[in-house]
Amino acid sequence: MKWLLGSALVLFVLLGGFLLSPSPVDSKAWDAPAPPAMRGALAPNQRLRLSDLLARGQVFGPEDTAVDADGRVYTGTWGGDIVRIWPTGRVESWVNTGGRPLGMMFDKQGNLIVADAGTGLLSIDPDGNIELLSREAEGLPFRFADDVAIAPDGRIYFTDASSQFDIENFRLDLLEMRPHGRLLRYDPQIGKSEVLLANLHFANGVAVSPAGDFVLVNETWKYRILKYWLSGRKAGQAEVFAENLPGFPDNLAVDDKGRYWVAFPSLRDSQVDTLHKQPWLKDLVAKLPDFLKPKPRRYGLVVAYDQEGRVITSLHDRSGTHLEEITSVNPHGGYLYFGSLHNDRIGRLPLRAIPGLGDRE
Repeated sequence: MKWLLGSALVLFVLLGGFLLSPSPVDSKAWDAPAPPAMRGALAPNQRLRLSDLLARGQVFGPEDTAVDADGRVYTGTWGGDIVRIWPTGRVESWVNTGGRPLGMMFDKQGNLIVADAGTGLLSIDPDGNIELLSREAEGLPFRFADDVAIAPDGRIYFTDASSQFDIENFRLDLLEMRPHGRLLRYDPQIGKSEVLLANLHFANGVAVSPAGDFVLVNETWKYRILKYWLSGRKAGQAEVFAENLPGFPDNLAVDDKGRYWVAFPSLRDSQVDTLHKQPWLKDLVAKLPDFLKPKPRRYGLVVAYDQEGRVITSLHDRSGTHLEEITSVNPHGGYLYFGSLHNDRIGRLPLRAIPGLGDRE
């Protein structure tokens, strides 16, 4: 009996301490829309399982990819390394940024422009020399530089996913559901970054239209893509490009046909949508260790949209055993390259293998 009373007292103290301890978030309620039906162009399939797997078991967390003029595939890893994969399959470490390299893209001079979650916006020349381009905009330092795209005029568009939480704590940003994200532009001519859009709910993937007249940015937690006009009568205005998406959109890219490819690391989660209605409960969940928080279902998903925001096609791996948690999709040379935040491989799928796209090439 004494043992039972003692155990109850310990449990009471632990529970009381948990309930009374401050939460790392100040959550806001949000009423998520009902998820779209997975039918038509969104109907589940197994097309991602047709992908070749590059550097399998030799990279960890290849979140984004870029391909150079020699056909070498570059990607960043959790250890801060940027590795490159030669056409022969050889994998080598190229440079280490000292942070966490995420979005990347080559500019016209052959420099690799990188959004590094730990250090900021970087430029790496062909010899591997790293230059810090920017680490703040309008007095607010970047906390989570995420994706990057380069416009035809050479200006660089990128995102700071959250000014409140870093990459290790991105789930807290989701639970808090407050707009800490920004869409930014860096001008190489003046060496300065400016804010184009603020108050975004996790500003993530970014892509500039081929004509350079607008830029798209993913607002991950709200399941939508915004369009920000760069020129024309709507210049400086933002509007919704696509909304109520089937999952959490991550990086996005545009191909030479004007199709916008969006990576979804996770499908919609009914637990998360329900939690959003109860801020007090989210504040409690935020205090739990990570292993007790809701986990995404293993799945692979990529969706292509036309210039009007309509779904063209979708690529799935329903079990997530071949490709899962896809965070980037990059079209290059007739292929799509797929990255992942936590997987150990890069996927590569020829566009000709996707039904319905052959006659559009």
